[in-house]
Amino acid sequence: MTTGWTLFIVLLTAINVVGAVWLLWATSKRAPGEPSPGSDTTGHVWDGDLREYNNPLPRWWLWLFYLSVLFSLVYLLLYPGLGSWRGTLGWSQESQWQAEVDAADAAIVPLFERFAKLDFNTLRADEPAMQIAQNLFANHCATCHGSDARGAPGFPNLTDGDWLYGGGEDTVTATIAYGRNGVMPPWASVLSEQDIEEVVGYVLQGAGQSVPEALAAEGAVKFATYCAACHGLDGKGTQAVGAPNLTDDIWLYGGTAEAIREGIVSGRNNMMPAQLELLGPDRVRLLAAYVLGLAPAAATAGPREAPENADDAG
Repeated sequence: MTTGWTLFIVLLTAINVVGAVWLLWATSKRAPGEPSPGSDTTGHVWDGDLREYNNPLPRWWLWLFYLSVLFSLVYLLLYPGLGSWRGTLGWSQESQWQAEVDAADAAIVPLFERFAKLDFNTLRADEPAMQIAQNLFANHCATCHGSDARGAPGFPNLTDGDWLYGGGEDTVTATIAYGRNGVMPPWASVLSEQDIEEVVGYVLQGAGQSVPEALAAEGAVKFATYCAACHGLDGKGTQAVGAPNLTDDIWLYGGTAEAIREGIVSGRNNMMPAQLELLGPDRVRLLAAYVLGLAPAAATAGPREAPENADDAG
């Protein structure tokens, strides 16, 4: 905060404090001609018989107001409240937050030490561990993947056992720790409208949908030329680069002709942020075990597994 703003806040605060003291002092004094305290009434009458009594403010009540002003002065001396002044105690909301986080971390260290000794299968069966992991997921993952982990358009479903980068323990842990950046380039400048329609037809046929055979046959040629490098000649994807399987009818952005066409024309750009710095390795491992427990057990490490790569459900 600049010196000018600090001086403005100090001046405004001082005016308010002095004004409050003056108001208390002024209202406790008797004006000239005013009936003395203790008189029956002030002489004001409303509605013929409603009179204002002249009862002074109790002294203890008045002194409470003065004490509140004194309290405000002591508070402003000890804590931040006057611009850039940090207070004699040096308190800040950041330091208090960090102290509470450190205390919570210290209290939970023994618990995570026990979790670290468990393998993934045992960890997934550990109720206290999974309860903590569920809370972590709700706080850090549910915004994108949903509270039920079933995702949304553009955000992977983590319960279907279909993995872009593989469903191994190390892979899932690496994804959560280091994040993922998935990019599909746009092809509108390379493929004509007819080429795009043919590729869409081929992809739909590979996913089990009915399309004209001639359209799909032409699309197969274009697919082999432009798409197979990432998705494979059979369209089953490549986990090494996170290219999705186009034949299993599981879609990240939707499996309609319009959604597939949009992906080919405009490309896709998706990012999962890294969580290691925020959560630390113990919580990341706990989350990985929880996520793997959401997917079908037989599908967590399929034939397309890529070592040391992170996962993403598609």
